[in-house]
Amino acid sequence: MLKSVAAFAVTLLLLFAPFVATAQDVNLLSRDGSIAISGNFLSFDGEFYRVETDLGVLTVDSSGVRCEGPGCPNLDGYYAQIRISGDAKGTRTLMPALISAFALRNGYTVATSALSESQRSMVLTDAENDLTVGEFLLSDTSASEGFADLVSENTDLVLSMRKVAPKELDLARQAGVGDLSDPRRARVVALDGLVPVVSRSNLVESLSLSELAEIYTGHVENWEAVGGADAPVAAHLMRDDLEEGSEFRRMILGRAQVDEERVTLHDRYEALVAAIEQDPYAIGLGRMSEGGAVKPVGLSGACGFEARAMGADVKSEDYPLTRPVFLYTPARRLPKLAREFLAYAVSPAAQIVVARTDFVDQGVDELSFRDQGRRFANAIAHAGGEISLEDLQGVTSALQGAKRLTLGFRFEDGSTKLDAQSRSNVHLLAELLEAGVYDGQILTFAGFSDGQGEAAINKTLSKRRAQTVMKAVQQAMGEAFEPDRVSLHAEGFGEAMPLACDDIAWGRSLNRRVEVWLKPRR
Repeated sequence: MLKSVAAFAVTLLLLFAPFVATAQDVNLLSRDGSIAISGNFLSFDGEFYRVETDLGVLTVDSSGVRCEGPGCPNLDGYYAQIRISGDAKGTRTLMPALISAFALRNGYTVATSALSESQRSMVLTDAENDLTVGEFLLSDTSASEGFADLVSENTDLVLSMRKVAPKELDLARQAGVGDLSDPRRARVVALDGLVPVVSRSNLVESLSLSELAEIYTGHVENWEAVGGADAPVAAHLMRDDLEEGSEFRRMILGRAQVDEERVTLHDRYEALVAAIEQDPYAIGLGRMSEGGAVKPVGLSGACGFEARAMGADVKSEDYPLTRPVFLYTPARRLPKLAREFLAYAVSPAAQIVVARTDFVDQGVDELSFRDQGRRFANAIAHAGGEISLEDLQGVTSALQGAKRLTLGFRFEDGSTKLDAQSRSNVHLLAELLEAGVYDGQILTFAGFSDGQGEAAINKTLSKRRAQTVMKAVQQAMGEAFEPDRVSLHAEGFGEAMPLACDDIAWGRSLNRRVEVWLKPRR
């Protein structure tokens, strides 16, 4: 399959790219003739040539050289071409919406045409002079095939609902694509969430992640074992959830293996939903970005906490099965049009467009103190031991009258490094601060911890995390930060406000967080 996709992409390049030629000899000569570079022409992005030489692939500024040889591109007919390969849901819906909005914002018209059942072309034309400025080629594949295309230079961007897997990282490094684990190589453009779904007639309302794992590994075969009817479980799963690095493997399955004799695998989400709609005892792993007449199931813990997939909780990462939607880029230089599109895709302006799709946007909403009633009720219910009523009163006193922003910050497991969604939130918040959205306000970065260890130490650690996030936002703003316009303040509240059970890993991960609260200056 990968070979056929790669072969098709190469054919597409030959047919539709006036600026990409077959590997042919070129000579790049400096204007004074003193320097000559010979090799196989790879591409031209409107500014730079890429040439494969005996020394490796070289990128050369076109303004300082002239090109001679059969492989030289026709500069008069040049326009940028950006190829995007990856998750089919995103390439079919999210990317066209963002590309169309980007075009409108820049005064371009868009002409969309189908090249095949899984390939589309979006041509951008400058409306004033009727000149083609660029073309986006969208390939509906999968994350795995997208990364394979990137390694073979058959795509420029990869749309993925998961992090790049270790094997894909190694292949990318070996192929000279760069280090895809570098935060600069991955941009979060939208959010999604995995959601257990059952038939609407099923009485089960919530399941723990361990119960889900037992269902998919075949250890739970009857609904009665998880509080349901005395009936066999019919488990369904999307095939791409078995990919290395998927959220299903990371958060639910772990090192266990799916019982493929008992689990029905699907290539199309519509087929999975149809199977669950027709079987009262079926269960599947759905997506917030997909529809269907099915019932979402909450995620529960032994201590009584329950998490449900809601937009605000996905934005703040308070929902454990949140999935960032990534655009991965190679280390090589991309055309100017691609760089401009990438900058737009992660901007606050683009979040309005994302919100109109089936995905969750990263736009920042404000939640009132009243909206936090369930959280405070949970905190009171679990008070005692090292968490006193005085601790809870301290949180209430500090945050009363403030509004919580829906962007949150969390760190990678066992690390002081912010996770991908949090790094994206740093830049989004910095842009909003630069734009003056929060002028005249006090932003409190409120740190919280899990309940492992001594409460006093956890309180100190939570404040350090809050200070780390606050400094990251200030650094992202650079010289644009003006303390007289907005006040930034860090507080640590330790384990006073748990979101989930501390007896499970994902619960502890949710509890270790930094929130941002907003209130007017007095």
